[in-house]
Amino acid sequence: MGALWRGWRDVLGRLGFETAALDAKLLTGHALGLDALALATREQEPVADADAERVAGLLQRRMSGESVARIIGEREFFGLAFALNAATLEPRPDTELLIELAIKALPVGGRLLDLGTGTGCIPIAVLANRSDAIGLASDISAEALEMAQINAARHGVADRLRFAPGSWFEACSRNGRGEDKFDLIVSNPPYITSAVLETLAPEVKDFDPRLALDGGPDGLAPYRIIAANARDYLSPGGQVLVEIGYDQGSSIRALFAEHGFADIVVHKDLNGLDRVISGQHLKGS
Repeated sequence: MGALWRGWRDVLGRLGFETAALDAKLLTGHALGLDALALATREQEPVADADAERVAGLLQRRMSGESVARIIGEREFFGLAFALNAATLEPRPDTELLIELAIKALPVGGRLLDLGTGTGCIPIAVLANRSDAIGLASDISAEALEMAQINAARHGVADRLRFAPGSWFEACSRNGRGEDKFDLIVSNPPYITSAVLETLAPEVKDFDPRLALDGGPDGLAPYRIIAANARDYLSPGGQVLVEIGYDQGSSIRALFAEHGFADIVVHKDLNGLDRVISGQHLKGS
């Protein structure tokens, strides 16, 4: 087994994959149904031809640019494993700052709304760490919502997280609960400019859903919708938290200020880049 994964490591390495060894190990182990420890302890065991072909199939998918997480079918995020499908964006570490801020921002017994939920990773991670909170998650894709529901059940929050189909805030009224007000609205909306999409890495542009990437000509289209409508769905004193691109802080701050939000803060990630914007709906505003 050792010779098999190392052979694929060398192939990936020659093709320029920076994580060649890790990718080869993970995909070999997945194909053979072995974790890292089992793969190491069975290093000297031979591999049947059928098993070797299965490993080769997965590694060829990696060579085409598909990510290891998509090949395996799940991605770890905020300490939880989230199943993926073609309609869901692959959760990424950048979004974990949003989770940390949301956990702190929700009041006791708070109500959360997640717009464009995808895998459900944002509301599920928040509710998994806030057993007092409840939420509603929306997405325009029925396929994405199905995956989010599976993930919610997997992590024990299905009884506190409702799902509704629809584009942005349409989902609230379609769910038959248009009177709902939320203490916190969160979203990781599409924020890549349309012209830049084709320049992205193959594992993003060829495998992540375009709906979850394309933010329009200037990358701000979803933020205009959120900024213009969020206060109608927030309780007085409620907050909005949205993930943003590294160069969008000032533009999105201005959008939220234009629509009456207060205490607008641009939060930076560990690399010192703009990553999340928060704003508050003040009482009486």
